Amino acid sequence: MNVLITTDLYTTDTNGVVTSVNNLREELSKRGHDVRILTLSENRHSHREGYVYYIRSMPIGVYPNVRMPLSYRHRLIKELIEWEPDVIHSQCEFFTYQFALRISRKTGAPIVHTYHTLYEHYVKYIIPSRRLGKVLVKILSKRRLKKSEVLVAPTHKVEDALQRYGVHNEISVVPTGIDLDQHYERLTPAERREKRHRLGIEDEHSVLISLGRLGEEKNIDELLELFAKSSQENDSLRFLIVGDGPAKESLENRAKELGISDRVIFTGMVPPEKVQEYYQLGDIFVSASTSETQGLTYIEAAANGLPLLCRQDDCLEDVIKQGENGFEYEDEDDFFECIHMIMQDPSWVDKAGKRSEEIAAGFDKQVFGDAIEKIYESIVG
Repeated sequence: MNVLITTDLYTTDTNGVVTSVNNLREELSKRGHDVRILTLSENRHSHREGYVYYIRSMPIGVYPNVRMPLSYRHRLIKELIEWEPDVIHSQCEFFTYQFALRISRKTGAPIVHTYHTLYEHYVKYIIPSRRLGKVLVKILSKRRLKKSEVLVAPTHKVEDALQRYGVHNEISVVPTGIDLDQHYERLTPAERREKRHRLGIEDEHSVLISLGRLGEEKNIDELLELFAKSSQENDSLRFLIVGDGPAKESLENRAKELGISDRVIFTGMVPPEKVQEYYQLGDIFVSASTSETQGLTYIEAAANGLPLLCRQDDCLEDVIKQGENGFEYEDEDDFFECIHMIMQDPSWVDKAGKRSEEIAAGFDKQVFGDAIEKIYESIVG
């Protein structure tokens, strides 16, 4: 089967969409499919590198790394039309979706579309009114996705949102698969101790870890405030924040305002191939985000054997089993109660870490590849 994947995001820093695209291509290729990717270049030049077709583009300054194509007609698009894809799998609703529509019209290939992002949490970057932004997201999503044969939702949370928007397409819930191999690699106790010491983390410290893009929608400022109050009662607590993004400077300033700069460690961006080592420097993974469609970092943290403490969110339905491998909190009292319980019960932490690993195994990319392949087979004549 010839499969074309279209995505606005591919040359950017690694994120959930890029991870999903790479894992999907790898799994489909293993099954003998010819997979090509159509995306936007990082400059004003179109080119092809192996199976990836880059269309010239320019930044639009709305959100970091967001670009728009300079043309919708190019010889590379003609080349893909002549290649005749059997199915087109769109990953972004905006610019490259337009390419998907054009190629679909020319070849008759059906479009499968994965709805990765709940834009109602991001529209504030463009429209100050949250209420108006939500209305626009609803209208545009419904109108934009009409031509897709099947919509893929990473979680039931996304499926519910699409139905709330009035989208009537067939929807399949398929969790995005993750390459878990690197997350099963373990630091030795000596390596872990040395790496923690380099960051100023002593043996007696208990470390909360947050890993991912530092954006306003991730709600990390809430975690800073919760940590500040928690560390007043437990001065052995430390907070490790791994990642970079537009909110990094404001978060660093907030830590200073709260008087916790000496207990909060910002690492900045870390190499993707080393990310598992940073998870393993922590003792508890924490998140206050409610903007995730699935939250790949939750699954990565679980695969690294960490218990999770996250703000209640529907996307966690299959990731956190309350009391088994972590907790969902609804308010600060919940958070403090959970932290206190976890700190007082090391045996639970060990059992929770093992349970997290078991749960993460269900999100392996092979399971993901099988599910997506079945969707393609169901719509290709």
